[in-house]
Amino acid sequence: VQPNNYSTFYDDQRQNWSIMFESEKAAMDFSKQVCLAKCNSSPVLDSVLYQDLVLGEGQGVEGGDSLEVAYTGWLFQNNGLGQVFDSNVNKDKLLRLKLGSGKVIKGWEEGMMGMKKGGRRYLIIPPAWAYGAQGAAGRVPPDSTLVFEVEVRRVKLVKECSGSDGQSVSSRDSPAPSPVPNSDGFSAD
Repeated sequence: VQPNNYSTFYDDQRQNWSIMFESEKAAMDFSKQVCLAKCNSSPVLDSVLYQDLVLGEGQGVEGGDSLEVAYTGWLFQNNGLGQVFDSNVNKDKLLRLKLGSGKVIKGWEEGMMGMKKGGRRYLIIPPAWAYGAQGAAGRVPPDSTLVFEVEVRRVKLVKECSGSDGQSVSSRDSPAPSPVPNSDGFSAD
């Protein structure tokens, strides 16, 4: 995925190709289909598969950074998108999470690393990286592969550095700090 509705790829002879799409939506739809095709052509999905839809701006997020995200989650059924089991896209509240805190499924922790503010990514998460054999009460059947579209709306990067007195100092590096006070009451979803 490149700015201005471009995508680039290599063919099997390592030739570089570019495609320009008529709209951002067309570019994102194509990228989603590429991700689904990767999943369907994989003999065993044993790790998180992701595809950037929009790159975003700024520095990529790492463990310890706090994010606010909009997302939709689907069950992966019949080699494609099944029913939506969770979404906060049309709700007032964004999901707040701290990467590496273990408060969200392992597939999110892994799949969101490196995302940037304003970035959108498609994640396909195998059961072992999601809710596993137990599923999630009434929403996710046991051993389900999940598909998420996530968008990072706000970021608070945490960098640890040493101050002049040797004390650890935490600094913010975000053009627009969140107006919401920091809270560790993250959603278990």
